[in-house]
Amino acid sequence: MTENSFALDCPIPFNDYDKVLLAHGGGGTLTQQLIEKIFLPAFGNAPLLKRHDASVMDLPGTRIAMTTDSYVVKPIFFPGGDIGKLAVTGTVNDLAMAGAKPLYLTAGFILEEGFPLDHLWKIVQSMRRSANEAGVYIVTGDTKVVDKGKGDGIFINTSGLGVVEGKVDISPASVKAGDAVILSGDLGRHGIAIMAAREGLEFETTLESDCAFLHEPVLALLKAGVDIHCLRDLTRGGLASAINEIAQAGPHPILLDESKIPITKPVNAACELLGLDPLYVANEGRFALFVPKKEVAKALEILARYPVSAESRVIGNVLEGAGKSVRLKSVTGATRILDLLSGEQLPRIC
Repeated sequence: MTENSFALDCPIPFNDYDKVLLAHGGGGTLTQQLIEKIFLPAFGNAPLLKRHDASVMDLPGTRIAMTTDSYVVKPIFFPGGDIGKLAVTGTVNDLAMAGAKPLYLTAGFILEEGFPLDHLWKIVQSMRRSANEAGVYIVTGDTKVVDKGKGDGIFINTSGLGVVEGKVDISPASVKAGDAVILSGDLGRHGIAIMAAREGLEFETTLESDCAFLHEPVLALLKAGVDIHCLRDLTRGGLASAINEIAQAGPHPILLDESKIPITKPVNAACELLGLDPLYVANEGRFALFVPKKEVAKALEILARYPVSAESRVIGNVLEGAGKSVRLKSVTGATRILDLLSGEQLPRIC
């Protein structure tokens, strides 16, 4: 047996886990292990190896972006949205993160026997309204029904297709030393809203999900000629996981400044009560943007025009030298490593 055949055929241990855990879907370390040790070796190709929210491919006369996602959130209705709105918003946003104008979506429904039809109607109508708002069409789909007790109500899978204008290359590999890291708004509202609805928690202020479309400010940046190096929406795993994914796929370490990261008092209080770190809590209407320092003022001026990104600010920068770490300068001035989650912080949030 040759060395190469052994590398391809030998089973690889996963931190001593031989079965899928809930944490494998949490966006943290175990998710990355699935990607690195299962999916990339099986499906690896040039577009996939960019490890971005959507893949960009050249076709005769045009460039397209494609993405796919599945939604298993619980509860399916929550303050600020529902699983249908989430499915459309999340797919449109993934296309936007590749610099694409979203055009078409697919929708696949896995329904559990006994699921109320009035709930399905509400979800489908929410998807219709969301698609209309984003200016996209749901052009094809599929429906499957599983036995009662086998599907937890409803799961939705969506795919999206968009057009990328010009030759922009928005990806972690494009990140350069000296780039500024811009955050589009406050963190954690989606994850805390889901947790509160699921567990029946009541706070003095009703927290709503930040679920919102991100394509308009991104397309405005591109139209204005801003040199975008990388974009990433901050979904499962939150800001910390998204920045770690970029650092691990890119060439340079990244430094974030905790004092510049906006977290509202209600979210901060809820996280303290629940023992959560807001930097890892999910969002559905926030993104991180990497641009050269000379582009910061222009980018912030454009982002300020849109409600979803009106509170954008610089929260860090890309450092010189090699390495794939993310460091956090705390409010006290100390610096520590900001790592991927080793487990699951908030299950079933998207």
